[in-house]
Amino acid sequence: MSSNDVPKTGRLSEPGEYDEGMLALLQIIWGDGFLSPGGADELARLLEGSDISGCAVLDIGCGLGALDEFLITQHRARSVVGVDIDPALLILMQRRIERAGLAARIRAQHVDGGPLPFPAASFDVVFSKDSMVQIPDKPKIFGEVLRVLRPGGRFIASDWLRGGNGAYSPEMVEFFRLEGIAYNMATLEESAAALRAAGFVDVEVRDRHGWYLTLAQRELEAMEGPLKATIVGRIGAERAHHFIDDWRQLVVVLERGELRPGHLKALKPK
Repeated sequence: MSSNDVPKTGRLSEPGEYDEGMLALLQIIWGDGFLSPGGADELARLLEGSDISGCAVLDIGCGLGALDEFLITQHRARSVVGVDIDPALLILMQRRIERAGLAARIRAQHVDGGPLPFPAASFDVVFSKDSMVQIPDKPKIFGEVLRVLRPGGRFIASDWLRGGNGAYSPEMVEFFRLEGIAYNMATLEESAAALRAAGFVDVEVRDRHGWYLTLAQRELEAMEGPLKATIVGRIGAERAHHFIDDWRQLVVVLERGELRPGHLKALKPK
């Protein structure tokens, strides 16, 4: 099986029909409003050395919008536009933002893929947290990010990346099967090269594999132990067992180094 032969069947949800069990589980594990790990602490690490106060921010793959709240309330962004392909998630995000009293500064917008629906030079910062892995054409999206950034603007992202560029192992393919979605992963080095090829400068990468391996092991212990009753109560025993199996496989591929979360930063030339 080649590195491109990733199962694309068995999706747990389709755009607009986000799997409610997965939504509930991820928030039990990662916190209310979060669909990726690390919460406010990992956001702060991602933004280290990057002052976004007063900036207009585009968030690609905004999910439920918890991070967009923190971009405003903790990191002093002027405004955030969050885009996602799933209208159902955006409805939940909009409710969250309205409850927080931030509707004047945060906007949710549906996108269908393809070019970003914004004029050139619209944003000071393009941000993404663990979402661009779902986009197959990295050169194209990086080109779009460059287009919508103002001169001197910054791209700041974390993503699910891979170690090595050979064929995926059977363990990795099994992880994809349990996840129910296809990951379109590059390595840190490939991502940096694609950003430079798109026209970015001052490209920086940070490997976050060690951090998340330790965290994922703790998450699995909690899922198999003190959180198990809560998970079963929320989503039922069958779904709970599926997701616990998924997390076990996640730990396996992290331990093998095949799944390597990382940070990506780059500047648009002035």
